[in-house]
Amino acid sequence: MPTIDLKYGRSNIAFEYDEARFAVLGARAESPALSDAEIGEKLDRPTDSSMLEDIVGPGDSVLIAVPDATRQTGCGQIVNLVVRRLIANGTAPHDIRIIFSTGIHRKVTEAEKAEILTPFIAQRIKTLDHDPRDLMQIIQLGETADGIKVELNRAIVEHDHVVLIGGVSFHYFAGFTGGRKLICPGLASSKTVAETHRLAFDCSIMSRRDNVGRGILNGNAVHEAFEAVVEKAPPRFAITSVVNRAGEVTDLFCGNWRSSHREACESYSDANTIAIKEKRDLVIVSCGGYPHDLNLIQAHKALDAAAQACVDGGTIFLLAECSDGLGRSDLINWFDAANSRELAERLCEKYQVNGQTAWSLLTKTERFDVRMVTALDPEPLEKMGIRPLWSLDAELRRAAGRTGYIIPDGGKVLLR
Repeated sequence: MPTIDLKYGRSNIAFEYDEARFAVLGARAESPALSDAEIGEKLDRPTDSSMLEDIVGPGDSVLIAVPDATRQTGCGQIVNLVVRRLIANGTAPHDIRIIFSTGIHRKVTEAEKAEILTPFIAQRIKTLDHDPRDLMQIIQLGETADGIKVELNRAIVEHDHVVLIGGVSFHYFAGFTGGRKLICPGLASSKTVAETHRLAFDCSIMSRRDNVGRGILNGNAVHEAFEAVVEKAPPRFAITSVVNRAGEVTDLFCGNWRSSHREACESYSDANTIAIKEKRDLVIVSCGGYPHDLNLIQAHKALDAAAQACVDGGTIFLLAECSDGLGRSDLINWFDAANSRELAERLCEKYQVNGQTAWSLLTKTERFDVRMVTALDPEPLEKMGIRPLWSLDAELRRAAGRTGYIIPDGGKVLLR
């Protein structure tokens, strides 16, 4: 029987599987990594925008927004090339700053900064840390047409130009990552984050709002709210990458922050949408390793994908190390609710972003038998309805006769 290696943290878990019983979803050949010269050629052909060198003049200040440690975008290679271009064009190094779009995630560590940007850039270009609750960092820029308060990091308006550098993948309620998300929620206040995210939930039906989901932009209320916030302080240039499993850049889209990101989303969706003829009884899913399984909040995105391939009452084996824990210590408090309906009622009474993640997770543990290979303690898992999985091989032997799917990169595929 063939053996497959599934990523788990920074390592792999290997196991044998029966090809007659299991189909592997998403294990296609990948495009080769782009060289610096090839990335340069793409930067020379922006969508609906002048070239970056024609936008930024000598003496102008530039703020570069980049993802935090929960994303894999090939950012380091791109940032190096962009910084070198700006300096060659007359921008002084001290007029360039890089800010980490953490949203309500934790602060990026010094080691993570070096990993995201490369040590060369981290040591030479000033970096800024976003804190969504620090009122000294936040500036108010009015409201959207729907009444959402626009509160963003003041560094956005204190620089002459803002450049976004991120990657694209599927997101379970924003549709796709990248682009506008680097500003909202990435550089937004906790209040603006909450007001935009609450649109994902429809309290009249106690469930996810229509058109809010993986791979959906048109009619997606959350995506539209993000864009409405960004319109109050639009960036001058945006770069969106596509990466392979090793985190190397295989494609790149740049130019106008809205239209170039839309191009990236369409291209990514075309390449990573997989049609399945049927749902099956057993699904084995990996998040794709670090950083996609850094914590449970991130790992949930792979569980969301697996749920699209599993029959109700079926079993999902989730491989997620979660070396950083749950993602937020207060996430577990939501699971005091007796069931997902009660959790939804609490969410509608007092909305919190992580409450929605908890609701989404609990609806899956109610529908499926979810078992997890993880470094997390068993006690919180059991409270969430998840059973620890100690031996994947042993469980597969006990599951003899059942048919299923294996998904090596749960966060990177859309199953239809």
